[in-house]
Amino acid sequence: MSEPRDYTIAAVDRALLVLEALAGQPRQGVTELASRLGLTKTIVFRLLSTLEGRGFVVREGDKAIYSLGYRMGVLGEQAGAQNTLLAAARVVMERLREDTTETINLILREGNRSLVLATLPGHHAMRIYANAGRYGPLHAGGGSMLLLAHAPQDVRESVLAEPLESFTAATATDPDDLRTRLDMIRADGFHIAINDLDEGAFSIAAPIRGASHEVIAALSVAGAMARYDEPRRRRYLGLVEGAAAEISGKLGLATAA
Repeated sequence: MSEPRDYTIAAVDRALLVLEALAGQPRQGVTELASRLGLTKTIVFRLLSTLEGRGFVVREGDKAIYSLGYRMGVLGEQAGAQNTLLAAARVVMERLREDTTETINLILREGNRSLVLATLPGHHAMRIYANAGRYGPLHAGGGSMLLLAHAPQDVRESVLAEPLESFTAATATDPDDLRTRLDMIRADGFHIAINDLDEGAFSIAAPIRGASHEVIAALSVAGAMARYDEPRRRRYLGLVEGAAAEISGKLGLATAA
């Protein structure tokens, strides 16, 4: 039998050790951390400098004393929010997949990108762009464009100012055209994408709203155009809108509305 491969990246592992050490005991210096972790002071200093530059650790004034930085808090809040959303959505997504037999996607916006938080493959063999953990564009795809439509105006304009990649012949890459489409999505309250991200695929998306009615995620039903017709369009749209509303209610929308 061959020996198992070690895919560990030493520098990443050491950086995590530093963060864990500061989480357990803040306000440590280079010498103390190096002694505690069994690393050289040079390595610890370089790790701390890198982490400080990204906001993961903070230094006290001119002193070489370090504690965890604001980015750790941001990541913690994001992880908590995503876990709450996943917990609220999981059973609903499973039911939606059984009702449609199609692929179900839960999508977030992170900055100028979309993030597939979770996906449940449908009962039909088909490869689509969405995979759990995958980042993608905001200007193409059912859930992604819905999120862009409901993003703050400065985010929309920032995305439209960037070079817009064409994924298929149906991808909208003209900023003025996209502005019109985004206005229509906000007016409709849902979005149906046809062939714009995956050739031969459709995606029907509805918004998930937080307690303050803000759009925090998108839920979509995606499948092959060979199964797309008007009766399915109406049925799937009703199902995905109902599922998104149910998840929104679990997140507190019903009590806030």
